[in-house]
Amino acid sequence: MPGRFLRLACTAAVAAAQAVLTPLPALAAPDPGRPVVELLTDLQQAYRQAEQATETYNAAAERLNRQRTEVTRLDGELAQARLSLHGSKDEAGRLARQQYQSATGLSPYLRLLLARDPQHALDEGHVIGELARERAKTVGRLADDERRQTALTRRAREALDTRLALAEQQKKQRDEVRARLSDVERMLAALTPGQLTALAALERTETADAQRSLTTSGALGTTTPPPSPEGDRAVRYAVQQLGKPYQWGAAGPASYDCSGLTSQAWDHAGTPIPRTSQEQWADLPHVPLNSLRPGDLVVYFPEATHVALYLGDGKVVQAPRPGAKIKVSPIAANPILGAVRPDSKAQPLAHYTPPTIPKTATEGPDESFGTLPPTAPTLT
Repeated sequence: MPGRFLRLACTAAVAAAQAVLTPLPALAAPDPGRPVVELLTDLQQAYRQAEQATETYNAAAERLNRQRTEVTRLDGELAQARLSLHGSKDEAGRLARQQYQSATGLSPYLRLLLARDPQHALDEGHVIGELARERAKTVGRLADDERRQTALTRRAREALDTRLALAEQQKKQRDEVRARLSDVERMLAALTPGQLTALAALERTETADAQRSLTTSGALGTTTPPPSPEGDRAVRYAVQQLGKPYQWGAAGPASYDCSGLTSQAWDHAGTPIPRTSQEQWADLPHVPLNSLRPGDLVVYFPEATHVALYLGDGKVVQAPRPGAKIKVSPIAANPILGAVRPDSKAQPLAHYTPPTIPKTATEGPDESFGTLPPTAPTLT
């Protein structure tokens, strides 16, 4: 199987070229009579497509959440603009009535000539001028408020249209995830218990070989530097989630998908990061594998569709696949694209004591070959 599962760093250029995900081709049901190696290839491809669809769904959900916030903000601004416009109209009406009631039909010049007290007339003229300027300001405010309300009404309508379009897009991507998971379920249902056992054993062998190749190549550092205080908090949060189930589209607290786990770990550490693995790869500072410290994120596959949190000593904590639980895995459990550091400017701890990892944390396959859970996110 040499060359089938390249586990070392893929280039960022490949990820950038495939950042916009295209529709995935449907997978045919496997022939149970094929060699286990080929069956594993098909199954891994199905899992990978399901995760790619999941991260696309997560990105749409994140955009939809931001759009909901924008719609709410614009609605608030529009309500304030309407109140301001109502006040401007009331003020303009008051001044119009005042002007009508005080009108004499004489120009200020004639009133000055006919006045018994010219100074009084001049003072009165000053007041009239002030009133005129106040009316001009009121009319100006009225015009500005009308323009602002018109502009905000248009923006609010456009924002709502965008929100509805994103909601529809999210539903389509939800259906895409379900279709991909159905592919996996169909493939698993066609296999015998013996084949499932052989697949799990082959996966363990491949992971062990890839881990050995990575460590002997020197690409991974021989020592683990301490994390920053934020990285330490992210690691401890992720470790506390061990044993919780994978669920696509979930970001805790009862279940997670891969990027849901990493984003929540860093959010609880006080350093919010993007929600999806693609955004984490694109937006966060990259670090070489030989400089990894606990808390760094290891990103997998050329499309950056999977992510895990580095623990140190060549291990990561991850939410692997549907049907599996959050666990500790070798860093080379999947083909590595690279690594990113959310706290690149933070100083490392002077003294670091790693969290205690339960012995059961490494149990179970890194890719589930069991029954997939039927649960799915609810769209709101």
